[in-house]
Order: sequence, then structure tokens, then C-alpha cells
Amino acid sequence: MNTGQVRHRRLSDEIVEKLETMILEGSFKAGERLPAERALAEQFGVSRPSLREAIQQLVVRGLLTSRQGGGTFVAEQLGSTFSDPLLHLLEKHSDAQQDLLEFRHTLEGACAYYAAQRATELDRQRLRDAFETLHRCYSDAKVARAEEGAADAAFHLAIAEASHNAVLLHTIRGLFELLKHNVVTNIGGMYEQRDETRDMLLAQHRQLLDAILEQRAEDARAVAQNHISYVREVLDEARQQAQRVERAERRVRR
Repeated sequence: MNTGQVRHRRLSDEIVEKLETMILEGSFKAGERLPAERALAEQFGVSRPSLREAIQQLVVRGLLTSRQGGGTFVAEQLGSTFSDPLLHLLEKHSDAQQDLLEFRHTLEGACAYYAAQRATELDRQRLRDAFETLHRCYSDAKVARAEEGAADAAFHLAIAEASHNAVLLHTIRGLFELLKHNVVTNIGGMYEQRDETRDMLLAQHRQLLDAILEQRAEDARAVAQNHISYVREVLDEARQQAQRVERAERRVRR
């Protein structure tokens, strides 16, 4: 019986697979420069010609880009789920903002659930560090809202990384700029609406961190979703208040 020849994999194919895995798991981020060729070849324990062949395969497929004299980079577009024009469009429409909060309710609940189940000690330390940065921002009223937004989004990104789910991670990464802008937009209106907001948001993030660190998966999901529900509640309240003010002003003008 002819079973056919066994095809031996080329070393470059194995390197391609390793690089793909590192991109997929987030070890190499969109737009990030890869280590120098010599260092990367030593890290993988392979020859530089084999490494070059693997890199060229990924360049052809659009996962990597090479710049003359500038090194090799992970493709920028891998981290750009939403374009800048769409970002501006979403920011301008309140209905789209509500859609994003609905999406976050589901997405971040899932991230928190799996992070509580799967986080390694390295993940937990990254979460602690991200929370401490967020805590410093919320504790200082003089911190710019853009900085708060970046710290908030970075904390949620750390949770996505700890979920060890590649689809969730890259979805959150692709939405990072949108999430950051959404947080900045939200907290401005929330701080004006309720004095409790800053303390409440910090407490909710602390509860979320604790649930993940203590591996309480269902609690982590519930806390993440309750956090988004609270944001929606306060923003709805602020929107309704603004509508009442507008109606009152129209009556005065008439």
C-alpha cells in the first residue's frame, strides 16, 4: 500500500508558527518593533537565514512589515478595529455611546470571568500594577481626564490579557482607543451628575480586582457588568436632566 511520502517541515515554517503564536497571544503588539535579527535568532535558537525566511513569509501575508534600515514591525492595522473617522462618529452620537456600553457589558464581563479562572501570577501582578496606576489617577482630582481614561482602559486591557482568550484580547486591543475616548466622555458627565462618582468607580474597580485575584469567576463577571450598568444609569440620568433643562429653556424663550 502506498502511504505517500512524509513531508518534513522546514525550520522557517516552525519559526513562522512561533511568531504567529506570539502575535496572537499579544507578546508582540500591533505596531511594535521586533527584536534585532541577531537577538531574535538567538532567542529562538535558529540561524539568521531561517529567521529571515520566516519573517518574509509573514511580511507577504501582511502580519509584519519591514522598513529599510528600520527593522521589522507587527502590522499597525492589527490593532485598528475602528478607524479614526469612525471614532469621531461614534463619539458624536449618544445612541452609539449606548451601543458601546451594551457591548462593553457583555465583553468585559466575559474577560473578567476568564481572567479569574486563568490568570497567572504574572497576570495578577500586572493587574495590581494597573489598578495602582488607576488608583493614583482617581485619588488626585487634578489629574487630566485623558490620563484617567488611559489608566481605566489599561486596567481593562490587563484583564483581557489575563483572560488568555486571543479573540477577547484582540477585540479589546482593537477597541482600546475607542474605550479610552468613551471613558473620558463618560466620566466628565458622571462627575457633574453625582458627587459620589469618583469614589464609586474606584470601589467598583477594586471589587473587580479582588474577585479576579481570588478566582471568583462568577463574581468577577457580575462586578464587571454591574460597573457598566452603573455607568449607564448615571449617564441616562444626566441625559434626562439635560433634556429637562432644554425643555425649560425653550418654554422661557417662547
